[in-house]
Amino acid sequence: MNVAFGVSVLARSVQQGGVDGIGTYTRELMAAMPRAARLQPYVFDAPASVWQGPTPAMSLGPFARQALAATLPGMDFGGARRALGAGTDLVHATDHLVPRLRGIPVVATIFDAIPLSNPEWVRYRFKSLKNELWRRTAFWAQHVITISEYSRQEIAIHFRLPEERITAIPLGVGAQWFVPLDAALHEAVRSRHALPDHYFVSVGTLQPRKNIDRLLSAHASLPEHLQREYPLLIVGKPGWGCDDVVARFTGGALKHVRWLRHLPDAELQVVIKRATALVFPSLHEGFGLPVLEAFAAGVPVVASNTTSIPEVAGDAALLIDPLRTDEIADAMRRIAQQPELAARLVARGRDRVQAFSWQACAEKTLRVYESMA
Repeated sequence: MNVAFGVSVLARSVQQGGVDGIGTYTRELMAAMPRAARLQPYVFDAPASVWQGPTPAMSLGPFARQALAATLPGMDFGGARRALGAGTDLVHATDHLVPRLRGIPVVATIFDAIPLSNPEWVRYRFKSLKNELWRRTAFWAQHVITISEYSRQEIAIHFRLPEERITAIPLGVGAQWFVPLDAALHEAVRSRHALPDHYFVSVGTLQPRKNIDRLLSAHASLPEHLQREYPLLIVGKPGWGCDDVVARFTGGALKHVRWLRHLPDAELQVVIKRATALVFPSLHEGFGLPVLEAFAAGVPVVASNTTSIPEVAGDAALLIDPLRTDEIADAMRRIAQQPELAARLVARGRDRVQAFSWQACAEKTLRVYESMA
């Protein structure tokens, strides 16, 4: 089966020096896909040379211009269809750039419905128009893949898609999260960032739904000696709506909090693997991959009891109400002061993460492809 496979977001994020969630999904799915599917990378809005993978990419031209034309009756992505040619059996749009193509089945991966369910958490120009176009492009796919049962239900509601056209396929965890730290890399990262012996860590782009402001307040409410012994490290690039949080980082009032900004993947793994616990108090997630990565790394997890996170974490994390700073603080205190609890969470996490792999994700994705052939 010849599958045209979207790599636009992955190619762009590699060029910018940091692979995000969509990029990680695209990269890992490509690597794990069984040989029954021959993947042909393609990009929108960029020359083919933007893709540096082992299989050369093809460029399908500008996305927005073709999408606007495809909203007219009888029209589709004519330029993209001609570029794909007659040998393409199926298109998998992995990155929200979903084409409308006559005569070629399209599978689209949609991670969540956050811009539609909580439009206050996203900021871009012409938001209402772009959200409506995004909703419409989902109908151009004959089938939608998403990453959790929670997201499947949200997409059915907010995109108004029939549930039978949506399949939930959980993400996996990269093998690098399971292996012990390389001693030389460990020492280099520890020295470069002056990592303390004990600390809590939180990971994610700084934006309102990541709930970092309440996390900062929760840590600040801990007794002074616990704050000092277990400082809080925040890893993530600045997003929109984060001015107040950044001001708290830089204002000098938080003596035991450090913002490491964005870290390369190898450094991020060291920072997480050395942590006392990962604290993930997000208000809304389509999946919550950092929870699984911490499980694989042997690190206890404090996480929200909302949206998709309980579905991913099971009983292997301390689940808290993300709106209550006292619950976040109490969970951090318990892990710091109760080593037997931390050990129990580590053991449960290692058991839990075995249920998630990129191989399983790829095999289930292939079955979706085959159902459309």
